[in-house]
Amino acid sequence: MKPLEQLTRKNIWSLAPYSSARNEYAGREAHVFLDANENPYNAPLNRYPDPLQLELKAQIAKVKEVPVDCIFVGNGSDEAIDLPFRCFCQPGIDNVVAIEPTYGMYKVCADINDVEYRPVLLDEHFQIEASRLLSACDDRTKIVWLCSPNNPTGNNLQREEILKVVEQFEGLVVVDEAYSDFSRQKPLRAELAKYPNLIVLNTLSKAWGCAALRLGMAFASPEIIGIFNKVKYPYNVNLLSQQRALEALSDPFETDKWVRQLLLERGRMIEAFRQLPICEHVYPTDANFFLARMTDAQAIYDYLVGRGIIVRNRTRIQLCHNCLRITIGTKSENNELVAALRQY
Repeated sequence: MKPLEQLTRKNIWSLAPYSSARNEYAGREAHVFLDANENPYNAPLNRYPDPLQLELKAQIAKVKEVPVDCIFVGNGSDEAIDLPFRCFCQPGIDNVVAIEPTYGMYKVCADINDVEYRPVLLDEHFQIEASRLLSACDDRTKIVWLCSPNNPTGNNLQREEILKVVEQFEGLVVVDEAYSDFSRQKPLRAELAKYPNLIVLNTLSKAWGCAALRLGMAFASPEIIGIFNKVKYPYNVNLLSQQRALEALSDPFETDKWVRQLLLERGRMIEAFRQLPICEHVYPTDANFFLARMTDAQAIYDYLVGRGIIVRNRTRIQLCHNCLRITIGTKSENNELVAALRQY
């Protein structure tokens, strides 16, 4: 890995971050707050939230088994995806390499930040080859973007190939593990101490059932987290989201129960799709969704919309022609989908 100072944009490395009122007295007890021009009435909503979400990070550290100083909490994973571009990629000069197909927000953020986005097509099994990803990199490549389990394909990327990229690439490697709670593969956040160039993303939106909270996480070295904290908006996660996230994380057994139920339903739904004459293939998955190749994805999608059932049409994505992405819902929702398709 190159020195972090070389990877970071010069203006970001020397940036003096905004110091909020809450930052300045951090670590000391206080009970009279006359520093932030807040309204003294309507507690607790009148006060700005903890800008570094320390109580929440302490709970995340317990659940995810990651040190507190290796945790960034953001306004959804979108913030955690955008920040590496803003911190490390010089607009109009640097580039990033990513797999294709994958989650579309990586390219959107690259385009917003005026950073060249270099997609590398997966093989016919939706797998990566480290040498092909690395050959797409040059001296101006700052980040390699990976997603495992991948979206929209659903499968884990081969761990040994991911680690080859992490070990051989001199820049930063971001691995989005939004769906890792549904996978049996050991999460890469456990490898942070070994790989200082690794950034792992996670979220409360999927297994934890908290998409409305908009709370995403990045796990990385304390040095990288420090750079993120310099650049993020001062109060990027609101008080209500922090409080509800703490409640959710205090009961991981409930989430485990949801995951087990969704995995059972996933197996049942995959088998049901395999029996459908209009389904040609169901791809292996390690997520709470699966990708199915249909006889005519667009026509089937339109038919389902007419029945009030919404799935994701991925037919225009590379390697996903005539494919629908099916999220696993409740048993009754899943039954309604299958019944509708049997009547198609």
